[in-house]
Amino acid sequence: MSPNLKNQIEKEIKNNKVVIYMKGTADAPMCGFSARSVQILQSYNVPIKDFNVLSNEELRQGIKEFTNWPTLPQIFINGQFIGGCDIITEMHENGELATLLKS
Repeated sequence: MSPNLKNQIEKEIKNNKVVIYMKGTADAPMCGFSARSVQILQSYNVPIKDFNVLSNEELRQGIKEFTNWPTLPQIFINGQFIGGCDIITEMHENGELATLLKS
């Protein structure tokens, strides 16, 4: 991953409460996992910064390298990597996500 890309990712996750690297956009998800993740996040009425990895192959590979996580979407909250759809679904169901988003 280029230093520029790494710096860009770090800046975005630092400057935005919720960031999702996904297939498609929050308005037009291009896979079921991305759609489900956005649906859960939007249910909390928090601003979401989305990045469409399908429009940028360097970003698609770079985010996987950055997190050492092989799948998409990838969600960051309060500057921390949380995980993907399965993890935030579980956190949503057990109340952890609501607590995290309020902090």
